[in-house]
Amino acid sequence: MAIDPRNPDPGYLAFWRERHLCTLTTPRPDGTPHVVPVGVTYDPEAGLARVITNRHSRKVAHVRAAGDGGARVAVCQLAEGRWATLEGLAVVREEPELVADAVRRYAERYHRTPAPNPDRVMIEITVTRAMGRAPAP
Repeated sequence: MAIDPRNPDPGYLAFWRERHLCTLTTPRPDGTPHVVPVGVTYDPEAGLARVITNRHSRKVAHVRAAGDGGARVAVCQLAEGRWATLEGLAVVREEPELVADAVRRYAERYHRTPAPNPDRVMIEITVTRAMGRAPAP
């Protein structure tokens, strides 16, 4: 079911605020999908999803390899018949204030603050499509 990514219904938004492990799918240079588990935060007002990670990870390399225009990616979560996917264009952000904000958002959603990491960056996804089935619990 299609969802307005900037104005999701309350059940869909609540699902993205619950603590769930997600997946991030990035394109490898040969076009095949690379899928890895991640934590994701969703900010519909800004139209963004954020993933904190290590600058040396394969997912970061895949996003960077796509060039300045960004990589087409998807993040997804699933729980007991509810599911939600956000698609969009991803870029790697290294600005300390943006990474710190992403860490704060992660800590809020996942109820734990990650250990300091000087190699931490953020994959910022400008959400272009949202879909799923996440009725209010």
